[in-house]
Formats: sequence, C-alpha cells, structure tokens
Amino acid sequence: MEAILEPIPVMSVITKAPEGVQEAFDTLESKLSSRRHRRFYGVFFYSTKEYRACVRIEDDEKPETLGLAGWTIPGGKYKSQRLYDWQSKVSKFPEIFDEMVKGERVDSTRPSVEYYRSMTECVLYLPIE
Repeated sequence: MEAILEPIPVMSVITKAPEGVQEAFDTLESKLSSRRHRRFYGVFFYSTKEYRACVRIEDDEKPETLGLAGWTIPGGKYKSQRLYDWQSKVSKFPEIFDEMVKGERVDSTRPSVEYYRSMTECVLYLPIE
C-alpha cells in the first residue's frame, strides 16, 4: 500500500542500529513526563546505519530543553505495511523491509520509518520514488 506522509517534527535520540535501539528509546522516554497520547517513531538510514528513536513534538515543546535533538522526518511517498503484535516481530523488521523493497524504486535520500501506533500496532514506511 502507498502513503503520502507530511513532514513530522520530532525530538530524537540518535544511535546505531541494531545494538543501540532499545537504549535510545529508553533514553527518549525517560525525558518525557508521560508516554500517554504521544506518537513514537523509529527512523533508520540504510547508508549510515544511523537510527533515531523519535517522538512527535507537541505544542510548544523545545527539544533542547529536554536534552534531545530536534529534527523533521521527511515527508513524501512511502510504501507501507501494517503490523499487529509488532513487539514479537521487531527482530524481523529488516526482513520485512527487504521484502517491501522488491519491485520498488527506493528513494535512498530518505530514511525508512517505523510508526508505533499503539502497543500492538506498528506501520512500516519505505521511502519510494
């Protein structure tokens, strides 16, 4: 399925994947007063193996006051795949993205995106041309 994403302003913790991902999310969540009603994303750059654990900026939040990096997830055209019970499938995310690549012209200037809709639902976005 294809989707058009608008640019998403986020606060993030930057690490290398896969080894630093859980620690990055733990650090990110520790800076927030609550996880309730927050939108979380994981962003991965294939070329550098950089991973960003992200949360959407709400209202007048300032990333620097929380000790976080401000950034914007690039908008554009993405191929998407919805996953349920995603926590049992995290180790398979690279394989799922590899399957999504087949037959697509991937836009390597943008990262792949994981949108954690809930504790049970995640949407994976692959940037395409």
